Formats: sequence, structure tokens, C-alpha cells
Amino acid sequence: METIWLEYAWALLILIGLEGLLSADNALVLAVIARHLPEDEKKKAINYGILMAFAFRFVALFAISFIANVWQIQAIGALYLLYLGLKHIIQAKFGKDNKNVHKDDEKEAAAKGFWPTVGKIALADLAFAIDSILAAVALALGLPDSPLGDFGGMDGGQFIVVVLGGVAGLILIKFAATWFVQLLEKRPALETTAYAIVAWVGVKLAVITLAHKDIGILDHDFPHSTVWTIIFYGVLVAIALFGWFAPSNKKHLKDKAS
Repeated sequence: METIWLEYAWALLILIGLEGLLSADNALVLAVIARHLPEDEKKKAINYGILMAFAFRFVALFAISFIANVWQIQAIGALYLLYLGLKHIIQAKFGKDNKNVHKDDEKEAAAKGFWPTVGKIALADLAFAIDSILAAVALALGLPDSPLGDFGGMDGGQFIVVVLGGVAGLILIKFAATWFVQLLEKRPALETTAYAIVAWVGVKLAVITLAHKDIGILDHDFPHSTVWTIIFYGVLVAIALFGWFAPSNKKHLKDKAS
């Protein structure tokens, strides 16, 4: 019996690490969407985003057999994140200068208001919830049955592991989103980099959609394979490093210092 619980504890630690990686995506998107709200509304939108993320994950856990077949949600999420990221990058690169783009974004955010922004966060949270729960359940189902009986359509012990991992992920989202917002305020030149990462996360959701059994363009196991994981996080880190050390970011810091 002790061996089983040790195996569960180890799986929980792995799941918390996995949720940490997944929550970084969610937190950055949340921070970017809420980026141009007034300070008090920004914090409120992030808190609502956390609550919605929790609700979506909890509902998804009970409805996993159903939502696993609803690939359209992640397809919509992928298209939205790609639109959000590429729109900003194209405007910043080929349109107006960054200051004007920034001002236009602020006017657009002010015009659309608080609740439409929360609605955008909800859409992103829903797409991320499916990805998070599918990954967590896939890990938990590899555990042996516990003496706790069945709950939520799966073994009670496995269910608890998934719930605890999800809660840990949401706590990480809260801290990560706050940190991302503060970072973007201190280094505004990183904003285009953040949008590039958002677009890349959209690619990730698109890969998951294309690997769905009803689509079948990619192998069903490819989105969670070692190869894709290395590619995804490798490109993500490369984008982050390029943005951090980009001349535009250094120029902003120099202008701020002077």
C-alpha cells in the first residue's frame, strides 16, 4: 500500500511541474489580454481569469469524455491567439511606430471595456483548460487503482491527483500573470515579444487540433511527444531570449535611464 501512495506522490510532483509549464502559457496570454486595462481593472480581470480557469478545469474534469471530442473549442482558441499575436506583430513591424501602436491598443481596450476583455480571457481559458486536463488525466490514468473507489468517472486517487495538480497550476498562473504584467510595464519593448509568444502558443493549440482523432492530419500522440515538447519550448525560449536582448529593448532601457 505504501508503494502505491509513493507512486501517487511522485506522479503529483510531476503533474505540478507539467501544470507549471502549461500555466506559463495561460498566464502570459492572460497578462497580454489584460495589458491595456487601467491598473485596478487589470488586477480584477486577472482575478476573474483565475476563477474562470478554475471553473473551466473543474467542469472539464467531469466532462472529459465529452470535451475530448470537441476539437472546435481548441481550434477557435488557436485562431484567436494567432490573430491576437500576429495582428500586433504586423502593426508593430509594418504599420505605425510602436508608440502609436501602443496608444491605439490603449484606445481600443478602453473602447471595448472591461467585460469584453474578460470575455476574451474566458475564451483563452476554455481552450487551455482542455489542454491542461487532457494532459493531467493522461498522466493520472497510468497510476494503479487506489482504495478510494471511483469519483468523477475515474479512480478516486487519480481524481485527487488531477485536482491537486490543477489547483497548483492555477496558483502558478496567478503569480506568473502578475509577474508578466509587471515585467511588461517595466520593459514595454518586450510587448511585441510577448505577442510573438502568444502567436506561438496559438500554433501549439493548432497542433493539438490537427492531431485530434476526428481531424487526423497529425499523429494523435504528437502534441504530447518528446519531439514536439522540445520543439515548442525550444522555440518559445528562443523567442523570449531574442526579445530580451533585442536592440529595441536595449534602446528603451537606455532612453529610460537618460
